[in-house]
Amino acid sequence: MADPRYSRLADLLINYSCELRKGEKILLDLVDAPDEMGVALVRATRAAGAVPIVEVRHSRLIREAMRDTNATHASLVRDLELARMRRMNAYIAVRGAHNASESSDVPGDRLQLYSRILRPVLNYRVNRTKWCVLRWPTPSMAQAANMSTEAFEDFYFDVCTMDYRRMARAMVPLTRRMSRADQVHLKGPGTDLRFSIKGIGAKPCEGTRNIPDGEVFSCPVRNSVQGTIQFNTPTLYAGTKFENIRLEFRDGRIVKATGSNEKKLNEILDTDAGARYIGEFSLGFNPHILHPMCDILFDEKIAGSLHFTPGQAYEDCDNGNRSAVHWDMVLIQRPECGGGEVWFDDECIRRDGRFLPKDLRGLNPENLK
Repeated sequence: MADPRYSRLADLLINYSCELRKGEKILLDLVDAPDEMGVALVRATRAAGAVPIVEVRHSRLIREAMRDTNATHASLVRDLELARMRRMNAYIAVRGAHNASESSDVPGDRLQLYSRILRPVLNYRVNRTKWCVLRWPTPSMAQAANMSTEAFEDFYFDVCTMDYRRMARAMVPLTRRMSRADQVHLKGPGTDLRFSIKGIGAKPCEGTRNIPDGEVFSCPVRNSVQGTIQFNTPTLYAGTKFENIRLEFRDGRIVKATGSNEKKLNEILDTDAGARYIGEFSLGFNPHILHPMCDILFDEKIAGSLHFTPGQAYEDCDNGNRSAVHWDMVLIQRPECGGGEVWFDDECIRRDGRFLPKDLRGLNPENLK
């Protein structure tokens, strides 16, 4: 018997996140996810009068295909995937890799080539379709979160099916403030960073693009970033774990990057010219997510966090930066993680992870649960 939580999650994804309409076509991209969840998504799609197209993939096979990829192979994959994506109105990816480091031994130059050539597929999906991406709970994710498998599954379904409509209402004041702000100043241990977001705009993330969700993002004016930021959250990129990343900026560009696995860190930042500039700045506030687990879809939503992203900018809040890289690096500013402040122009809007102005207090954890 299928877990009834699968049906509740499928209903949220199809009818709230993607707002699927009669006659629309959706690509359901299932990577190491259980068949039962795929069945629930297909049934929810058909109940909405829409057309499901199902893709089932496995991370070990994806790794093998990338190990010796070349321009001919990657270009063929891009052409086929882009042709299919152009026929879709919506896209849902459920990714449940049993080993988050599965691609760690794929040569860096192969990963860079593959990401660069396939970037148009991702860009089309992000900018031209209704989409939502989520992980699937696995024992390895539970281990990364220092939880039992059963406890993690309960946590997963609680956070993924929370009241996102309520959260969306609470985001409105922050979106307005971020849209009209000019100067941003980030302060904290090892962090003194200034940049402008003037004229870029802001986008609330309310469960319609990622699940779990809970952030509002903008983007720095490309050449405005000055200073230093010290991240305190481990990050996983291209199958490799990095810790204690510290970035120094001059006129928007990362001029020095240090941390664990420093050689590979700088190899990624040298993927292309845009990888050393920033493509996103965001504040996270999901009340259920408190601790990092090296899974960016969860970690970037941590209550009291922010993330700062080398690489590609989204068209929704665009500074013109283009790159095959989009690497969300997370800084938690709650007191137990060292604290910190976020300033918009001359006002401190968040201190030690808590929003201070009256109109923003609805985003503090006790008001969202």
